[in-house]
Amino acid sequence: MRICAALAAVALVLLPLAVSAQQPAVAEALTAVGPGKFAGLLEARATLLVESIDKASRSVVLKNARGEQMKVIAGDEIKNFDQIKAGDQVVTTYTQELMMTLRKGGGALRERIDSSQQGSAAAGQKPAAYEAKEVAFIADVQQVDLKKRTVTLRGAQKTVTLKIRDPEQLKLISKGDQVEGIFSEAVAIAVVPAPAKAKK
Repeated sequence: MRICAALAAVALVLLPLAVSAQQPAVAEALTAVGPGKFAGLLEARATLLVESIDKASRSVVLKNARGEQMKVIAGDEIKNFDQIKAGDQVVTTYTQELMMTLRKGGGALRERIDSSQQGSAAAGQKPAAYEAKEVAFIADVQQVDLKKRTVTLRGAQKTVTLKIRDPEQLKLISKGDQVEGIFSEAVAIAVVPAPAKAKK
């Protein structure tokens, strides 16, 4: 089973439905966390209620906090489908994180090293899966725009422009410098039992 494909498909379906009721916290730009050190974070978390299930068609009706519903067909890649019950919750989380450290003067080769890990629930448990990817890189500083508060970085495979919140920290960066950093991305989806109702 290719968890990456399965998770990506399900996350694209579920997050817009849930986010319409609760906006994720999104970092608009990198924040300085020390001299020459920068960090950025994007997080989205969605919780949907399993309204009903049709086991014959492997379809599930999900509802968000606003009462909006959508029908989802669970493909064969969704294991342990029979463990899902009406009243369960589908919890989806998505995160991106970027950490960078300035290397004055540069001199190192641009590089990119990719790694990943993934997993899924054991047989008999409620459906769950996750995938995490990490990219370690060294990139060249191609341009610094103090007016727009941006820095353009050329990596081993692509060029990106990032916004820096702190103008004083941005002044530390010059064309010809390098940054060393780690970009991580993770998505997780889990079906969890509905919270037990407190006894009166």
